[in-house]
Amino acid sequence: MKKRILPIFGVMAVFLLLGGCSQVNKPITSESTGFWNEYIVYPLSWLIKEAAYLLGGNYGLSIIVVTILIRLVILPLMIKQTKSSKAMQALQPEMKALREKYSSKDQKTQQKLQQETMALFQKHGVNPMAGCFPLIIQMPILIGFYHAIMRTREIAEGSFLWFDLGEKDPFYILPILAGITTFIQQKMMMAGTENQNPQMAMMVWMMPIMIVVFAISFPSALSLYWVVGNIFMIVQTYFIKGPDLRAQATGKAGGTKK
Repeated sequence: MKKRILPIFGVMAVFLLLGGCSQVNKPITSESTGFWNEYIVYPLSWLIKEAAYLLGGNYGLSIIVVTILIRLVILPLMIKQTKSSKAMQALQPEMKALREKYSSKDQKTQQKLQQETMALFQKHGVNPMAGCFPLIIQMPILIGFYHAIMRTREIAEGSFLWFDLGEKDPFYILPILAGITTFIQQKMMMAGTENQNPQMAMMVWMMPIMIVVFAISFPSALSLYWVVGNIFMIVQTYFIKGPDLRAQATGKAGGTKK
């Protein structure tokens, strides 16, 4: 559990560090130099502006379209994450048996537990860190979005629905939606494993809270990106894990009837 949480908090810390970078005050143009500017921020800025041009100057719709495009690009990685989640769920009974077998808290027993657990993962081709990879991939994109928005005047001054893209949501609707959709997405990904692994179930609540806290502080365009991305993930997860989710719901309903 600690090995999964530490990378997440590490990435979040980098996000906050880079988000406050002094470079955010410098406009982004095709002449901006440096790997970060040339290959992350400027391409995102250019893509959002080009999409907005095709959509009649609507930068809100442009961000939605660009978000979907980015999600399609990283779709193979997200599918791998979802399948890894399913594989981890299938291994929960065997993992529980190992924890019971090596229940002693002494160092030697715990080392043996780790060795047996890793052997179990290798046997079934499961990577326990696969769930962290999409988050690690998304954070540079989020930071790039932040810089593209704040350093591109047209985007920062754009508006959509009730909010200005470069400003915080005045009614906190987007941050709340970001938290709710994150919770739903995490709940679907973790379906069937909460009771078997209570520690992992903590992430179902921790992630949405962290996202809400960040979303309150950052431009509405970032919250819009996160909400649209989450909805995309919810639909994707439903199609991949749909049979399992329906079977679980049916099982619960059956248990109630009894």
